[in-house]
Amino acid sequence: MNVAHAPERERDSTDSGSQLNGYVATMAIYTFVVAVVTVLGALTNRQLPRAMTVRELVITALAAHKVSRTVTKDAITTPLRAPFTEHAGDGGPGEVMEKPQASDGIMHSIGELLTCPFCFDVWVITGFTIGHVFAPRATRLVADAMAALAGADFLQLSYATAQRIAEG
Repeated sequence: MNVAHAPERERDSTDSGSQLNGYVATMAIYTFVVAVVTVLGALTNRQLPRAMTVRELVITALAAHKVSRTVTKDAITTPLRAPFTEHAGDGGPGEVMEKPQASDGIMHSIGELLTCPFCFDVWVITGFTIGHVFAPRATRLVADAMAALAGADFLQLSYATAQRIAEG
């Protein structure tokens, strides 16, 4: 334990009780959604899909990455995040940096979720998993499209880098 940071940790722990409650509420919402979908799947006799192939895993990973970055970072999706976040600067091409507006509670937790692509990935992968059970063809179509878009983004960035290198 680093003693130099102990007072800071103590202050953080007393200020973060409401923040912790926000995280608990967000996890409860996630758990509730998964439980409802599980019950709905059982009631409708949905069969779990077979194991994903390597291709499906790669497509799903690329699609989740793209959906997550689009929701959490794209300038065009700022209105979705606006009730929970505030502008904190520019990000990568077409992206913005934001931080949670609220300092605590569920509003902060949602703000964190909507500004962190790594955090949001869990929700996106859960959505794709649910989609594979209830609407596999539509889910594959969306995943393929999002994976293609992630590939196109990579090519755009690669082209811009190559152009900068060529211009010296």
